[in-house]
Amino acid sequence: MLELETRPDSRPNSRPKNPQESLSDAFRAFVKEKQFPCVGAKSALARGQMTIVEMGDIRCPRDDARIYDQLSEFAANFKSAPDLFQTFVVIFDTQAILSEVVFEEALWTRIQALHDIDVARGNAYDPRVSADPASPAFSLSFASEAFYLVGLHPGASRPARRFRVPTLVFNAHDQFEQLRADGRYETLRANIIDRDVALAGSPNPMLARHGDRSEAAQYSGRPVGDDWKCPFRP
Repeated sequence: MLELETRPDSRPNSRPKNPQESLSDAFRAFVKEKQFPCVGAKSALARGQMTIVEMGDIRCPRDDARIYDQLSEFAANFKSAPDLFQTFVVIFDTQAILSEVVFEEALWTRIQALHDIDVARGNAYDPRVSADPASPAFSLSFASEAFYLVGLHPGASRPARRFRVPTLVFNAHDQFEQLRADGRYETLRANIIDRDVALAGSPNPMLARHGDRSEAAQYSGRPVGDDWKCPFRP
């Protein structure tokens, strides 16, 4: 029996669903909202560098190969033109409102499936990051390009993570290194944190810099303790 949870949407965008509005359009509107804290996502959308694909239920493996193929293509395009603020978004048409635990399980099931495809295709793990989910240097890797992941879903406890349906946002890890090299990372990070606090009323307890502790615990958005074990098997 799947664990379900109904949670009122306290976000400012809790407007009724428009049956003629696609999930992709709904996500673009979600990012454009004034209160949405991630200015990086806003920049990617404004620059026309947000790639969005729509798939079926996040709990179903049917679309794994399609997701991988399009993510791999995105990675190749990023390598050829590594501009800042490029992002790959997978929106899952899942009707049920999943609890944070069930969403986290589905997220890592999809990630594991994508990784297994990546290994079967003969791609090496990006050497700039670690494949060990317990390592502070951990990031995901697809087509030999490292990625940081952000999960969103309607049952999320953090308002900024509370989109209409489950969604996975892949950001190339190299973008953060570019921002650090340019001296812009800390300013951008502080801006996002301040906006998130203004929206949620409190800081996100899961935030950490890459290299301080494993980023794996941040992906689903569920608050977890130090005893949390990542289910990813590299």
